[in-house]
Amino acid sequence: MARPLAELVLSDDERQTLTTWASRPESTLRRATRARIVPACAEGLENEAVAARPRVCSATVGTRRRRFVERRLEGLADEPRPGAPRTIADADVERVVTGTLETKPESATHWSTRGMAEAAGMSQTAVGRIWRSFGLKPHLRETSKLSTDPFFVAKVRDVVGLYMSPPERAIALCVDEKSQVQALGRTQPLLPMTPGQAGRPTHDYVRNGTTSLFAAPNVATGEVIGRCHRRHRAKGFLRFLDEVHARVPREPGVEVHLVLDHYATHETPAVERWFLRPPEYHPHFTPTRSSWLNPVGRFFAEITETRIRRGVFRSVAALEAAIRGYLEHHNADPKPFVWAADADLIPNRIKRVCKRTSDSGH
Repeated sequence: MARPLAELVLSDDERQTLTTWASRPESTLRRATRARIVPACAEGLENEAVAARPRVCSATVGTRRRRFVERRLEGLADEPRPGAPRTIADADVERVVTGTLETKPESATHWSTRGMAEAAGMSQTAVGRIWRSFGLKPHLRETSKLSTDPFFVAKVRDVVGLYMSPPERAIALCVDEKSQVQALGRTQPLLPMTPGQAGRPTHDYVRNGTTSLFAAPNVATGEVIGRCHRRHRAKGFLRFLDEVHARVPREPGVEVHLVLDHYATHETPAVERWFLRPPEYHPHFTPTRSSWLNPVGRFFAEITETRIRRGVFRSVAALEAAIRGYLEHHNADPKPFVWAADADLIPNRIKRVCKRTSDSGH
């Protein structure tokens, strides 16, 4: 005769918890499988019938049934595995994490695994594991600077609202310039890439002049209006505005909205008079020190990485020809710009950063 099955009855709270564990994306496969086994056992099915659903063996179903009856939900957790006991206590982990975040070594600006291991009295490998577990990377450093614009929130709402909910029959362009683009030539020919060996240009270079790239991506279509000028002046920006005016399709009732930053060439009296001449143009200025709100910077990063940085240009004319070729290739199949962060998310994030760093002692 078969061994009698342990009676398994679920309460409403336990059934709800098991349903959540089985369907939540954050649950591991092991936990989700166990959460599906127990409700099937509560239906009064045999172990073999339950095992056919999640495709496990009947012994696994029997083990999970027995442990749930004995310890309820806690019985679905993993049992302690055999092996050597931990040599690093939670207090040691806390001491390493706290020391990494709140202290500095005497003769350096940041901790290394070797230095922290010596100060904490543990191995370098252990410190590395602790740092990886908590996502600590003292060797990396990023830059940040908050805007001091008194109208920051209003300008963010204005610009982000233009991206996410533009007016009807409107064209939104993000205007900016990448100044001092250098035409760099190498002193010797490039050694090409081979299997197992990256390409090797010379470490030194020759400066052959500079140019400035003015660009205006269309937020809706991704098409970019671009032009190069040898000198970076307000006159060059006015000529670029004239080109934008000539290339933007003009239809009755269509307004053109330009997103600009507070660069000096954008706020000269001549530029202000230009915006007063065509009434369908409306400038929108980003807050000070907030050029990240202008997606034209993403376009400048792409053209720099894919066309300019590794290029060899023996003259400014060759550099400008390469830029024009990139613009033609980009506009042949443009990708529209999609802004995801709404106007409430950005100020709330900055508020949390300010709250976290206020009176922190840093």
